[in-house]
Amino acid sequence: QVQLVESGGGLVQAGGSLRLSCVASGRTFSSYHMGWFRQAPGKERELVARISWSGGSTYYADSVKGRFTISRDNAKNTGYLQMNNLKPEDTAIYYCAADPVANSFRYRGQGTQVTVSS
Repeated sequence: QVQLVESGGGLVQAGGSLRLSCVASGRTFSSYHMGWFRQAPGKERELVARISWSGGSTYYADSVKGRFTISRDNAKNTGYLQMNNLKPEDTAIYYCAADPVANSFRYRGQGTQVTVSS
């Protein structure tokens, strides 16, 4: 099992940027696929982006394509979500998740709050 801890959230004005980090411990992070999810009050949890264990394959939700970039540094057991040109509708709790099985994401962190003011 892997443990995940997110950081980097905060309050930012529309148009600003934030970089979220997800540090993994426990098992071999480099063998885990990783994803970033978000959940806003009253809304369903949404997959924002995912990256394969090698970093060779990525996916983005249409709502963030061109603005967000997912990446990982397996040597540091850390994943990242660079968020640019943030919009008020990006306000949510952001979670990182991981799993050795693609698209399963059974292991999840506690989340970090991102608030974008207009």
